Amino acid sequence: MMRSLFSGVSGLKSHQTRMDVIGNNIANVNTTGFKSSRVTFADTLSQTQTAASAPTDNLGGTNPKQIGLGVGVASIDLLFTDASAQSTGKNTDLALSGNGLFVVKNGNETYYTRDGAFEFDADGNYVLPGSGLFVQGWMGENGTVNTTGAVTNIQIASGKGMAAKATSMATYANNLNSEVPSITKVSSTNAATPTNPVTVTLSDGSTVTETTGKYTVGHSLPQVTNLTIYDSLGSKHTVPVYFTRTKVDDTGKTGNEWTVSLSPDVTETTSSVKESDGSTTDYTLTPSKLQFDTNGKYTSGTGNATLALKNGSTSTQTVTLNLSALTQYAGSSTINGTTDGNGAGTLKSVAIDSSGVITGTYTNGIKQSEAQVAIAQFTNASGLEKTGNSLYQVSNNSGTPNVKTASDLGVTITPSALEMSNVDIANEFSDMIITQRGFQSNSKIITVGDEMLETLINMKR
Repeated sequence: MMRSLFSGVSGLKSHQTRMDVIGNNIANVNTTGFKSSRVTFADTLSQTQTAASAPTDNLGGTNPKQIGLGVGVASIDLLFTDASAQSTGKNTDLALSGNGLFVVKNGNETYYTRDGAFEFDADGNYVLPGSGLFVQGWMGENGTVNTTGAVTNIQIASGKGMAAKATSMATYANNLNSEVPSITKVSSTNAATPTNPVTVTLSDGSTVTETTGKYTVGHSLPQVTNLTIYDSLGSKHTVPVYFTRTKVDDTGKTGNEWTVSLSPDVTETTSSVKESDGSTTDYTLTPSKLQFDTNGKYTSGTGNATLALKNGSTSTQTVTLNLSALTQYAGSSTINGTTDGNGAGTLKSVAIDSSGVITGTYTNGIKQSEAQVAIAQFTNASGLEKTGNSLYQVSNNSGTPNVKTASDLGVTITPSALEMSNVDIANEFSDMIITQRGFQSNSKIITVGDEMLETLINMKR
């Protein structure tokens, strides 16, 4: 008789625990990054009245006679399933999907969270604003983020400056038109000037009047490109560079030849440009010849030409022209030159991509990687220990954290969004009804058991 009372009491306690978990889930239905829990039951010890017996030649076997002694809580499981991402429009918010957690730190204490409601504080620290915990990741250096080292606090100060960098390399790519017409006649052998223009007749029958440069029969009109070059102070200079076809392969065996120079006159080695501040910049470039084969590929010549410039306020600067990637096919000339170097700038905004890379945009137009958010992955994330404030810490059964980038771990970061709670209201209300009925049934066991005991006691009257 007493066994039924104990079983009923264990049922009440177990269902009360389940109701507590359901209540916590529902309370956190709008908690950012919250992971719901579930309760599983298991029966407890059983009292054996008769043990099982094995079959014999004359009699079959019998099963054991056991009376259960109630129910207990087998486990309270943390459900680490993904929840939906909710767009916030705030560029520092991050939503994480997949098996991973953000890493945050308070001194020597490391925590893990799915709450990506981050922002920058007054010192430029990337933090969880509710607790001030520092978000962990890797800081960039000169626009490159090395993710092989230890993680550290992410700090990107507002108004961060970028120093000027002198241009040292210019790289040309794309195509030079192999069918550009050749010059068949020049009205004067003298160099063209604004007061003495020169009429140039081309092989396609057209004529062009030029006011600068010197032109040669058999050459093409030059294809002019402008390179943007920064000096050591960050001042911007525009350098015109000319590409002239100087030899046509009529045999179809050797390919055409082009010459790179500072003016339409392919023999000119120097050029001077008047700057907006009144100063003069002198440019020096030894004319460089490029040889293409009959398939339009660069084969030989001066693949790297050197451009030297000197401004009145700066020392001599050398810029290498990489020309080896050029091609020469029939069609339009699409040649384009890009340079390194930049003027001084100030950080004006940041953006975060799906890999957690924080990219800064500067007032000089340069974008560079400032930092990258670290992600931790656990073999058993459900084994993490809750510490409150949507934070978790390592437990004996969670495994050790594997801290890598989001792409390394196969997880995805959604910027300008937050992960919602994964609590399913419909399931929680269904579980609530089932738990309520279970609690009521177990209370009835106690009530009926009490009535039976009362009847037994009254038998002596």
